[in-house]
Formats: sequence, C-alpha cells, structure tokens
Amino acid sequence: MAEFKYKGNRRVLTGLVISDKADKTIVVRVETLVKHPLLKKYIRRRKKFMAHDPANDCGIGDKVQIVESRPMSRRKRWHLVQILEKAI
Repeated sequence: MAEFKYKGNRRVLTGLVISDKADKTIVVRVETLVKHPLLKKYIRRRKKFMAHDPANDCGIGDKVQIVESRPMSRRKRWHLVQILEKAI
C-alpha cells in the first residue's frame, strides 16, 4: 500500500468499508456517539464518506483510517491512510 503523506491540521477518521465497487474509490461508514441535549442519552450517528484508494487494496468489511484531502471529484474529499484490520 502506498503511503499517503499529509501535512497541516486535517481531520483523521476511522471507519468500516461498506463498498469498494468503484475503481480506486471506497465508501467508508464512520460512527460517532453524540449526547442527546434533552435526554442525556448517547445516540449513534453514522455518516458515509467516499475516499481515494489508489491501489484498490481495501475490501468490504475492512477497518480503515482516512484523512481529509483536496477534492478529487464531486463527492470524494478523503484519502486512505492505512488499513487497520482486514476483513476475514
């Protein structure tokens, strides 16, 4: 896997790959816990991000780390940093 160099203050997120059908692109689902303002209960929020995977290394179910980058297409603004866990 090619190492992606980045500089500056960029957001780094960890999530699960839910799609790898597009060429050199993965869709990553990131889950965050948000406290409800009235009920004081934690709610699981999910968001999908499209990320650039130049070597097509990722598969569905992999746990990956992505970083903010320049826009590469209309919806793709993230870049794959590393694969944390491969799916079985």
